[in-house]
Amino acid sequence: MFEFSPTRSKWEQIAEVVTERITSGMLRPDDKLSEVELTAEFGVDRKTVRKAVAHLRAGGMVVTRTGMGSFVTSPAERE
Repeated sequence: MFEFSPTRSKWEQIAEVVTERITSGMLRPDDKLSEVELTAEFGVDRKTVRKAVAHLRAGGMVVTRTGMGSFVTSPAERE
């Protein structure tokens, strides 16, 4: 399980890890972000994961499609 720093919000740290995965290519454009999988991986409440995804969406790293979920954007979409 992921070890969180006590000095920062968990959602910020999750968003940082997912951003790193996107920029490194571990997560590719159009990959779906599963809230259920992230909740299990990080051992947090789904609300925390949703806040991290909202932050990523605000930063243009992901897009949420109604009824489908959140997906990684392409580098062109982020500019």
